[in-house]
Amino acid sequence: MPSCDLLFTNATLIDGTGATRRTGALAVTDGRIVALGDCSGWQAAHTVDATGRVLAPGFIDVHTHDDSALLNTPAMPAKTSQGVTSVIAGNCGISIAPLTPTHGLPQPLMLLGEVSDYRFPSVADYRRALEASPPSVNVGLLVGHSTLRAGAMTDTTRAATAEEIEAMAAMLDQALSDGGLGMSTGLSYPASRAAPTAEVVALARVTARHPGAIYTTHMRSERDQVVEAVGETLEIGREAALPVVISHHKCIGRKNFGKTTVTLSLIDKALATQDVSLDVYPYTASSTVLLPEFVGEAERIIVTSSQPHPEQARRDLSAIAADWHVSLEEAAARLGPATAIYFQMDEGDLRRVLSHPRTMIGSDGIPGPYPHPRLWGSFPRVLGHYARELGLLTLEDAVRRMTSLPASVFGLPGRGVLEVGYAADLVLFDPEQVIDRADYTQPCEPSAGIDAVYVNGVQVWGPDGATGAAAGQFLRH
Repeated sequence: MPSCDLLFTNATLIDGTGATRRTGALAVTDGRIVALGDCSGWQAAHTVDATGRVLAPGFIDVHTHDDSALLNTPAMPAKTSQGVTSVIAGNCGISIAPLTPTHGLPQPLMLLGEVSDYRFPSVADYRRALEASPPSVNVGLLVGHSTLRAGAMTDTTRAATAEEIEAMAAMLDQALSDGGLGMSTGLSYPASRAAPTAEVVALARVTARHPGAIYTTHMRSERDQVVEAVGETLEIGREAALPVVISHHKCIGRKNFGKTTVTLSLIDKALATQDVSLDVYPYTASSTVLLPEFVGEAERIIVTSSQPHPEQARRDLSAIAADWHVSLEEAAARLGPATAIYFQMDEGDLRRVLSHPRTMIGSDGIPGPYPHPRLWGSFPRVLGHYARELGLLTLEDAVRRMTSLPASVFGLPGRGVLEVGYAADLVLFDPEQVIDRADYTQPCEPSAGIDAVYVNGVQVWGPDGATGAAAGQFLRH
C-alpha cells in the first residue's frame, strides 16, 4: 500500500494550467507531489480533508521589493498569508546585490534599506545568506540596472561611458552566472533615467547570453510618454533577442486614462514576433518613492514614510503642504527620502490590463510599517473581487496568471503546476470566502479564506498564522 508524508483528500484541484477544476486527491512526499487524482488506498502521516476547498499551486509573486525583508522578516507573513510561495525580488532596476556602496545610494535604492543593507558584493553572497537563514518562501532574484550603475558610476545622473558599460556588463554576467534570473530596469527613476536605450540594449545582450534569462522593466514613462515607452521596451527585446516583461503596466494621470487600448494593441502586434509579458497589481493607486516630479498627476497622495519627518507618515501630502505653507512639490522635497501612495490610475485601464492573457500578478509592495495594501492583499483581491465578484476572470484563469504563467516566463522548472514530480508549493483556500482585507487605513490585515500554505511540502501558513518554517529555496534556471 503506497504511503506519503501528506495527503489531501476531496479537494477541488485547480492545477494552474487554466484547465477546468476537478475533484481529487494529492499526495506529497519529501517536498514533492507524488500522486494526483485518485489516491484511494494511500496511507499518510498527515491527512487533510479538503472538502469545499480549492487546492492550487502556490502563487508566484513576480514583482516584489522583498530583497531585504526576506532576511529581516523571514516568516514573510505578508506573502504567505495570501498564498504566495515564491517571490521574485530585484525589480524596477533595484536589487540588493551585487553592491557595496561607496558613494551613498541614488534614488530609489533606498526602497530596499540603508547603505548598510547593501552588503552583498555578489549575488552568490546574497544567495548564501538566504541559504544560511532560509525564509518561508522561495526566492528568485533579478539583477537591477540601477544597482549596477551605482556600483560602476560615481555619478548616475548621466549616460554611462563605454568603460562603465563594460564594468556593468562584467558584474551582470557574473550575477547571472551566480543565479540571477535576468535584468530589471527602472528607467523613470533618477538613478537610471539618463541611461540611453543603447546602454540598456548593451546590457540586455549580455543577459541574453544566459539561457532562460529575461528583461523586466519599470518603463521610462507610465505617463504622457507611455506609448513611446512601450515602443522602447519592445525595441530592447528585439535588439537583444530577449523576452521582456513590462512591470506593473499602467497609464498615470487623468489625461492618459484609456491609453492601455493603444499600449496593449502594440503588445499584441509584437507578440507575433517576440516574447512579451506583463504584470499588474489590482489597485488604482501606486506606491513608490516620494519625488517632487511625481506629484503632478496624482489626485491624492498619502505619505507612507519619511526619514527626516517620520511623524508625517500616514498623512496626506496636501495636508502637510498646507501646514508648512508650501507647494506639494516643496513638501515632497522636504520629506525626502520618503515613500508615498499615489492615487492616479483608472479602473478601466486596470481591468483591461488584468484581462490580457499574458498578464501575471505582482504585488509590488514596499515592506514597512505602513505599506500600500497591495503588499498584503493582491492575490486574494484578484481571486475574490475580480474573479468571483466581478467575473472578469474565471478562477482557473486567475490561478494560471499566478502559477504556471510566471513559472514559464521566469524559467522556474518544476513549479507552478499540480503535477507529479513538481515541488509541493501549495495553497488551500475557500473559493467562496477568499478576499483581501487590507485597505489604505489598515494595510497590514491578512486576507480571508486562505486556509493553509505549503512551501516545498512544509506548512508555512495555517489557522494560527505564519508558522515561521524555514522552507524556502533560492530559485534559479
